[in-house]
Amino acid sequence: MTEILSDEAVAFVAELNRRFRPRRDELLAARATRRAEIAAGATLGFLAETADIRAAEWSAPPAPADLRDRRVEITGPTERKMTINALNSGAKVWLADLEDANTPHWANVVDGQRNLYEAIRRTISLATEKKTYELNGGPYPTIVVRPRGWHLDERHLPVDGEPAVGALVDFGLYFFHNAAELLERGSGPYFYLPKMESHREAALWNDVFTWAQERLNIPVGTIRATVLIETIPAAFEMEEILHALRPHISGLNAGRWDYLFSIIKYFRDNPSMILPDRAAVTMTAPFMRAYTELLVATCHRRGAFAMGGMAAFIPSRRDPQVNEVALVKVRQDKEREAGDGFDGSWVAHPDLVPICAEIFTGVLGDAPNQLGKQRPDVAVDAADLLDVASLGATPTADGLRNNVNVALQYLEAWLRGNGAVAIHNLMEDAATAEISRSQIWQWIHNGVRLDDGTLVTAELVTRIVDEELATIRATAGSAGRFDDARKLFERVALADDFADFLTTAAYDSID
Repeated sequence: MTEILSDEAVAFVAELNRRFRPRRDELLAARATRRAEIAAGATLGFLAETADIRAAEWSAPPAPADLRDRRVEITGPTERKMTINALNSGAKVWLADLEDANTPHWANVVDGQRNLYEAIRRTISLATEKKTYELNGGPYPTIVVRPRGWHLDERHLPVDGEPAVGALVDFGLYFFHNAAELLERGSGPYFYLPKMESHREAALWNDVFTWAQERLNIPVGTIRATVLIETIPAAFEMEEILHALRPHISGLNAGRWDYLFSIIKYFRDNPSMILPDRAAVTMTAPFMRAYTELLVATCHRRGAFAMGGMAAFIPSRRDPQVNEVALVKVRQDKEREAGDGFDGSWVAHPDLVPICAEIFTGVLGDAPNQLGKQRPDVAVDAADLLDVASLGATPTADGLRNNVNVALQYLEAWLRGNGAVAIHNLMEDAATAEISRSQIWQWIHNGVRLDDGTLVTAELVTRIVDEELATIRATAGSAGRFDDARKLFERVALADDFADFLTTAAYDSID
C-alpha cells in the first residue's frame, strides 16, 4: 500500500481534486436540475445549441497500434485472480473495472491499483492452497481501465477536509504510476469513462487528461478514452461527447444495462415509460435498436470505434442444457452486433472469448475493425430513442420475484466486497442490480399491475423479500450480511424518495 499511496502519488491526486472537484460538483448539480425539468414536463432531445458540431466535418484521431483491433473485450474487476485470468483469456482488450464490478472497499481500491501495477509489468501471480495462478506468456490483452463515475466520492483520501472524487482517485493513481511505463512498453494509458450524462462532463474529463499529461510530461493525446453511452441523456449527445474529448477520444460503447437503468431512473414518474421485466427488453426492441444503430453510425462517421454490449452469461459446469440455450442467444447477440458494424464486443467470462472472436473474425476477415463501414441508412430521431411503449410487454410476477432475488443476493455480496457476482448463470454487477431495484420502485410508484392482475405494492414486495430471503438462507445459511442487504434494498427500492445510485446509498455501509 505504501508504494501505491506514496507521498508523490497522493499529492498528484490531491492536486487533481483541487483543480477539478469544483467543476465536478457543478456538473452534478446540473444533472439534478435537468432531471427535475424532465419530471416537470420538459422534453428530452438533441441539443439545438450544438447543431453546428453535428453538422461540421471533424474526426477522432487515429487509434494507437494496440487499440486498433478490439474484436473481443473481456470485462472484470481488478481482483488478483481475475486480473490474471483476464490477461490469460486471449481477448484483445481487458476492461479492468474499478467501477460497477468492484465494491469500493478501500482495500479493493488500493489492491486493484497494485494488481494493475504488477499486471502492466508482467510480475503478477497468486498462490492459493489449491492452485498457483501465473501469466501464460501472452499475447496479452491491451488494458483499458474504467474508473468510477463522476458521482462517487472517496472518503478514505480526503482533500482539504472533503472526500476526494472517486473518479480522480482511480484515474490519478493509475496514471501517476503507469503512464510512463506503458509508453515504454509500446502501449499507453487507456480508459473507459462511465455514467456521463452530457458533453460538458466529457469536456471535464478532457481537461483532466490534458492537465495530467502536461503535469507528468506525457505528450498530450497519449491518453485514449472510450465513453460508455449508458445514460439516456448521453444518447442525445453522442457526437458532442466525441467532439468534447478530442484529441483523446477512441470510441463509444453501448452500455446496455446501465442504459436501461437510466431510462427507468429518468422517467420513473412517467407511467407511459414503464419497462417490463429485464429479460423482456432485448437488444431487438425498437428503442434499443435505435440506440445501438445511432451509436455505430455516429462513431464511424467520425472515425471512432463502436463497441458492443456485454454477454453476461456464465457457463455452467453442471448443466449442459443451460449452456446450449444460452450460447445460442450469445451467438445471436454477437452476430447482430457484428452485422450492424460494431468493431467488437464485451464478454464477462473467458469461455465466451472464442465465440465472440470467431463471430467478429467472420465479418472482419483480415481487417482489424469496421471503421470503414458507414451507416448512411440510419436515421434516428428523438421519438425512436424514447419509444418504450412499442415493446408492448407487461411486468410479470416472475420478473418481480427475480428482481427481488437478484437485488438481495447482489447487495449482500457487494457489502462483503464482491462487486461482480454470478447469479443464475449471469454475471451481475451494480448496473443490473440497479435495474432490479429501480424497476421495483417504478412499478410501486406508478401503480403497475402484473400480468396476473396483481397490483405491485410495498407490502407485496416486502412479503416476497421474506420468502426469497428464506429460500436464499436455506442454501447460504446464516452467514453473510443479508440483514444489512435487506435494509439497503428497502432503502433503494421501497423508500418514498428515489436514490440516484444504490452504490452511493450503500457507501457508508462499507469499510
